[in-house]
Amino acid sequence: MHRPFKKYDAGSVTSQGDRTGVVRLPLTVANDGTGAALSAGTETRGSAQPEGAPHPWSRYVALGDSFTEGVGDPEPRSPGGLRGWADRVAEELSVGHEDFAYANLAVRGLLLGQILDQQAGPALALQPDLITLSGGGNDLVFRGSDPDKLAVRLDAGVELLSTTGATIVLFAGPDWGGTPVIGHNRAKIAIFNENIRTVAHRHDAVIADLWALQELADPRMWDPDRLHFSPLGYHTIAKLVLDTLNVPHTLQPYLPKDMPESSWRHARAEDLVWARKYLVPWVLKRIRHQTEEELRAKRPVPGPVFGSEVQGSEVSGPEMSDPV
Repeated sequence: MHRPFKKYDAGSVTSQGDRTGVVRLPLTVANDGTGAALSAGTETRGSAQPEGAPHPWSRYVALGDSFTEGVGDPEPRSPGGLRGWADRVAEELSVGHEDFAYANLAVRGLLLGQILDQQAGPALALQPDLITLSGGGNDLVFRGSDPDKLAVRLDAGVELLSTTGATIVLFAGPDWGGTPVIGHNRAKIAIFNENIRTVAHRHDAVIADLWALQELADPRMWDPDRLHFSPLGYHTIAKLVLDTLNVPHTLQPYLPKDMPESSWRHARAEDLVWARKYLVPWVLKRIRHQTEEELRAKRPVPGPVFGSEVQGSEVSGPEMSDPV
């Protein structure tokens, strides 16, 4: 059975992401910025780690849909032109680890079954020791799927992935309660989140809890389409993932200015603009086939996080996929 952190004392991280301890750095690595060594019991999460944070992973593979692909966080210098939370996590994990390799198999628009059918096999072949898996959002929000049936599919997929012996990170979905139209699925998302916790417990996986991440209530964490996250949102999620893994990192929380108060009339007007600009085009996309570009994983082969010339390769997918 899969046992996360088998080679790594991560402060007793539970399947819910609770941490009862912190990573302890050797005296030769940690310092307080003045050249003085820190004591053996000093917590270093969130501080600069010029030597690289200690962790056991050398090959990270990310599976999922647009959330893991990074839609909403454009970056021309990244493969596929997107960055996102997974790239940011890989960037931190690669510092000081010359042999670290990262692959991102995520493709926007896929349903949970499609993610597992198309990406689990390639992921197994890559022999990762760290896997992140996020899926089911498209099923719940756009297909009205049964969260209990989704959980059965997820359980089978995680059981297969756990045969690698890798540390597996799953995601409890965010609270979309304040979002028009999508917010009506709040109850289903909450039920699915509880099912995800059960699956994580069964397979010793780790939960990155987006539902409990209060920072995501800030509108600036979201892309204008209200479906994906902004660069600030992905930064915040990457920090959560690293904290859940109990890895010291250099990501600092942003301190955005307060949003101006908005009247009810102005808010309703914004909802109409959003529906016309984003929701209607999404509905139209459902009746057409995805393009070849939309069916490509941006990092299909494990490679260095920085300076990589990896190009996406085509990933075949059913015509029913939605580019979200």
